[in-house]
Amino acid sequence: MKKIAIASLILFAACGTESSKEQAEAQRQFIKVDEINPGIKPGDNFFMHVNGTWYDSAKIADDQSGVGSYSFLNIPQKQLLENILNEVSSSEHPAGSIEQKIGDFYASGMDTTAINSRGYEPVKPILDQIQSISDLNGLHQFIASELQSNTRSLIGLSISPDDENSSINIAHLSQTGIGLPDREYYFKTDSSTLGIQKAYQTYIATLFEMTGSNAEEAAKAASEVYAIEKSLAESHKTRIERRVVKENYHKMAVAELEKSNPNLGIKSILATLGLDADSIDMRQPAYYEKLNTMLSSVPLDDWKTYLKAHTLSTYASYLSTDFENASFEYNKVVSGQSKQLTRAQQMVQQVDRQLGFDLGQLYVKRYFNEDAKKRVLDLVNNLQKSFENRINQLDWMSDSTKAKAKEKLYSINKKIGYPDVWREYPVSIDRGKYFENVLALRKDESRYQLEKFGKAPNRDEWGTTPSTVTAYYNPSLNEIVFPAGILQYPYFDLYADDAVNYGGIGMVIGHELTHAFDDQGAQFDKDGNVKNWWTEEDYAKFKAKTQQLIDRYDTFTILDSVHVKGAMTIGENTADNGGIYIAYDAFKMTDQGQDTTKIDGYTPDQRFCLSIANIWRVKVRDEFMRTYVNTNSHSPAMWRVNGPLMNFDPFYASFPIQPGDKNFKAETERIKIW
Repeated sequence: MKKIAIASLILFAACGTESSKEQAEAQRQFIKVDEINPGIKPGDNFFMHVNGTWYDSAKIADDQSGVGSYSFLNIPQKQLLENILNEVSSSEHPAGSIEQKIGDFYASGMDTTAINSRGYEPVKPILDQIQSISDLNGLHQFIASELQSNTRSLIGLSISPDDENSSINIAHLSQTGIGLPDREYYFKTDSSTLGIQKAYQTYIATLFEMTGSNAEEAAKAASEVYAIEKSLAESHKTRIERRVVKENYHKMAVAELEKSNPNLGIKSILATLGLDADSIDMRQPAYYEKLNTMLSSVPLDDWKTYLKAHTLSTYASYLSTDFENASFEYNKVVSGQSKQLTRAQQMVQQVDRQLGFDLGQLYVKRYFNEDAKKRVLDLVNNLQKSFENRINQLDWMSDSTKAKAKEKLYSINKKIGYPDVWREYPVSIDRGKYFENVLALRKDESRYQLEKFGKAPNRDEWGTTPSTVTAYYNPSLNEIVFPAGILQYPYFDLYADDAVNYGGIGMVIGHELTHAFDDQGAQFDKDGNVKNWWTEEDYAKFKAKTQQLIDRYDTFTILDSVHVKGAMTIGENTADNGGIYIAYDAFKMTDQGQDTTKIDGYTPDQRFCLSIANIWRVKVRDEFMRTYVNTNSHSPAMWRVNGPLMNFDPFYASFPIQPGDKNFKAETERIKIW
């Protein structure tokens, strides 16, 4: 029922006629007052006060790990994409056209009879290539071939702007090499983590059994792989350590790296990839120092076993159903999802992942209203003015730093809806060869990324597909991006009142703008270079305020004993807390923001807060939440609502929040940065 309702809202937005407006206004209720739980006080838990009735009745589908807004709004989005793919795959189109490529790729993946008949035959040439490795040079050449297929088992190479010279793309090396969600999963001993460790090792063993090993051989191979990964994990920086930008940038000469870590074969690998690099950025040197040592101490046969395991894991979802099922058996322990997605939905994800901008063009034509793009741009401009006003009023920042902050604010590039220049995929797609299609597209992705080396960044490029419900800020390009997918209810609606839109997409816009000034974004200047633009005293005050926020979020509890990681989520928490004030101040610039007329019994200021609770309304499985808290830089949804609101003065003025309420904070305890 929820899926149908959301889809209908999107279809309304796609129509620009007056009759559709009247129809939409007649059928929509932007704040669902019947889902508010009056039994929960706003000051105790506003997230559950607004969403409690919905939360108690919401059902998570067996093939999902959660339900609701934000990332889970991508579930009904995928149904829209499936409709497109079913349509274009059912008829013939000119060779090389967008419709032909995505239609035939989708059809090739839907032909499970043909896929199952091949078993693991498609990946066997890669396994044979690994088996033929006879020395370290051969290992280097295989790693290079992996990178040419967009696979990173041992070498995490990427091309992106130089942190200290954002006008040029350079090569970076990042830590990699592990199969579990994070380094901590190799060392924690709680029952949940031990269960994930066991499931992962069982999965690796199963992959070996399905490719010819007996049970004893497979178990031994899985143990060897896990031991290598655990040793590599010891060298990994934590997610918190990786937030310090300058400590994850170590540019050095390739000749020097070749001399200090000869076993890596970096010079040979770069040459094979066609990268004429004199220097390279080592983001996490400790990993590569450890890998260099292990490449000489771990037997070559063990490395071959490791590479086979990672190859099978990488390609499992493109092989026969038994491989796909083995992968799911492990993943469901991590996510709590009890049922596999339908084949069609798996293929929707795959097409979006590998031909996403071709699919995105068809999505935008069918479901995106150009009026939404214009309206959201107006909101972005209003929020920039609001942010400027807030910077001017800061009592902890000097005038010289304020000037630099405002300069950066107005230098932010705004991307809304979809790219001005669409990416192209120069790949031939064969309706009868799914694995070969996947491999060709992976190689094209590698080509696309490697060709960026030594060039200026492409300012027209997008890092997400237009249909995706998300938004982001890119510090290297100083840009904010709002895809068409998020420009829908509950985030935005052309016919919603300003309180709802500013509490929805306005909050998201304010959040992304604030990322330019969070713990990481604040280290980049207006041109995207890691460069200090602060006075020493101002930056010390900024760090002290972010530490207050870290300490506050460390106290928030999830699942009784699991706590939010304040230091890991500080960037997102700073953006949430800044975004709410910036959006509210911009809302107060509107006519409705100056009004007190009630809608559905709530004032505009109350509806602003209610909208914030709506946009983060999600319900997830416990297994998913445990992984999320350990690996995601965002706080759980409840604290994306309650955390900022407890610091938000207008919240206290709009609702009966009293001392003694669980989330009440005295004025002196309310943390404000931006």
